[in-house]
Amino acid sequence: MTCNAIYGKIAIGRSGERLTRSSPRGALLFCCMKDYAKKFYKSKAWVGTREAYLKSVGGLCERCRKKGLIVPAEIVHHKIYLTPDNITDTSVSLGWPNLEAVCRFCHAEEHTGTVKRYTVDELGRVTIR
Repeated sequence: MTCNAIYGKIAIGRSGERLTRSSPRGALLFCCMKDYAKKFYKSKAWVGTREAYLKSVGGLCERCRKKGLIVPAEIVHHKIYLTPDNITDTSVSLGWPNLEAVCRFCHAEEHTGTVKRYTVDELGRVTIR
């Protein structure tokens, strides 16, 4: 689950759709975000940094590019994970050396160690990765 920006109680998805707590995709997005990080991810500083960083890497997944693959990045990942103790340290939360543009599959692999070999869209269609 990724989105371009989060504004209060709605999120704007990659294709421009509105995601709310009551929509299936929106509920997943909002329930998974840590309480201490919600304000940060809504901040102008993060939204601007995220947008500028994605633009600087051409909007492509950095890990896939190293493998010779061209895959759009959907997430700007923090190499040093954000915690309540370091979220106010701008070198960690906003510093480009700590950021990495990744696709949803590389991000899932980072956090869970596994990657789904398929995706299911909002109409229930299965796509093999």
